[in-house]
Amino acid sequence: MKRKFLKLTVGTFLSLGVMSANAQTPEPINVVTTAVPFLRISPDARAGAMGDLGVATSPDANSPFYNLAKVPFAQKKFSVGLTYTPWLKDLGLNDVYLLAASGYYKLDDEAAIAGSVRYFSLGNIQFTDAGGNELGSGRPREFSIDGGYTRKLSDKIGLGIALRYIHSNLASGAASSGTTYKPGSTFAGDLTFFYTGQDEAGQGWNFGATLTNLGGKIGYTNDATQKDYIPANLSFGTTYTKAFDEQNKLTFGLDVHKLLVPTPPSSFDQTDSASYAQQLADYRSKSTVSSWFSSFNDAPGGFKEELKEFQFSLGAEYNYSDQFFFRAGYFYENKDKGNRKYFTVGLGVKYNVFGLNFSYLVPSGSGVNRNPLSNTLRFGLIFDLDDINGE
Repeated sequence: MKRKFLKLTVGTFLSLGVMSANAQTPEPINVVTTAVPFLRISPDARAGAMGDLGVATSPDANSPFYNLAKVPFAQKKFSVGLTYTPWLKDLGLNDVYLLAASGYYKLDDEAAIAGSVRYFSLGNIQFTDAGGNELGSGRPREFSIDGGYTRKLSDKIGLGIALRYIHSNLASGAASSGTTYKPGSTFAGDLTFFYTGQDEAGQGWNFGATLTNLGGKIGYTNDATQKDYIPANLSFGTTYTKAFDEQNKLTFGLDVHKLLVPTPPSSFDQTDSASYAQQLADYRSKSTVSSWFSSFNDAPGGFKEELKEFQFSLGAEYNYSDQFFFRAGYFYENKDKGNRKYFTVGLGVKYNVFGLNFSYLVPSGSGVNRNPLSNTLRFGLIFDLDDINGE
């Protein structure tokens, strides 16, 4: 029973998208929360080894997860990637994981189609109400599936567009206080941009910008006022590659992320419960489109707090002969907005049509501060299928 209760608690944190940091401190913590937070988990081992860097890195089979507009610049015509990510491995949970698959097919030298799938399992959970009474058990799970089209506008610029279906089944059939829960679903889209300034040797700058998960809210009951925002996101990225010779290259880069989700009203120092309730009602009632724009100026702490909502990915990759890759990175999130701060390392090997990537998140923090991927090795496979025909 203790194990079931633990898994229920973990599932609750995951569904809210909050692994609250500094829970014992009086500092005002106001995390921007969303539904379906699995869409914010880095879904491939290569980017995961570089601090979740992916907006302007070189294209591969996992590009649809980060920036679809990179795909027309890929060297291979057809590529598929598969990644397995254990979740909360440090807690001894073996049935909580993220599976991801993605790929693309180049129609010609100018255009390509691509798609991806993410499946997140939260394992077996025993549901209980606030009094600890059992409400039944279930297997919460979420998934997304998308497809997109991308095209070069010139030899250096690419644009991409994708449509995504999102399904979340966290507590289907469970009931509490007269409320029956059901699966939630919605649609979202991505708009992506990529610019490459690299020369024939692969040296130079890349730049990228993405708007991802632009879609409607998602709800788990019949109450339309209780729908939650999905993780719409704006990202900018850049990388620079130094080609020392034909066999040795070094890439380093930076991604900057901002959730296009309203900041919830802060309960810190709230003295008027009626006013706070109205603030919550106003927060939930914002339309989806207006929430994207208001997310830049709605933090209770003003511009200073808005700056805290930006997240940063720093990463580097050493490439030897396009066969061996050594990677490292760092991810930063402000302590008042989730406090995710971690170093990552990883390796990659490419042989013929197969590629194998590993990433490891260096353990940090403790208790609720501990990252769910701490001390976890995740791996991914890439198949460049066009090589089979010798193209």
